Amino acid sequence: MTSYKKSSKAIEQLTQQQHYVTQQCGTEPPFDNAYWDNHEAGLYVDIVSGEPLFASIDKFDSGTGWPSFTRPVQAENITEKFDDSLGMRRVEVRSVHGDSHLGHVFPDGPAEHGGMRYCINSASLRFIAVDDLENQGYGDYKKLFSK
Repeated sequence: MTSYKKSSKAIEQLTQQQHYVTQQCGTEPPFDNAYWDNHEAGLYVDIVSGEPLFASIDKFDSGTGWPSFTRPVQAENITEKFDDSLGMRRVEVRSVHGDSHLGHVFPDGPAEHGGMRYCINSASLRFIAVDDLENQGYGDYKKLFSK
């Protein structure tokens, strides 16, 4: 079993934008980020810890300009907490092992898939294409993409 954790080395390797988003609860600009319109099949993992977070099979176009998912690939890798910043109550989504700020979850996702919209910053994610899962150590997740 792989051990996912936050390390100072991983934090030092973050870009300025990745650090701002994951470590300072920032938000990247909509429609100007790596994965908002990525349609490739694969797994999205925490940029800090590598823990699996979301799969492309659960990704949908929410029209918001950020990657949006109907559910996490492993619920135990996600934690939620209330966020009262910006004068409104939202639910922040963080990775459990990396303690990275990922984005927020809203109850306005596709009803046929549970009604949730995990609105996630690309800067908090690393994308691993299906063909690279095995050599990146995520081979167990390949079955998600079989028809």
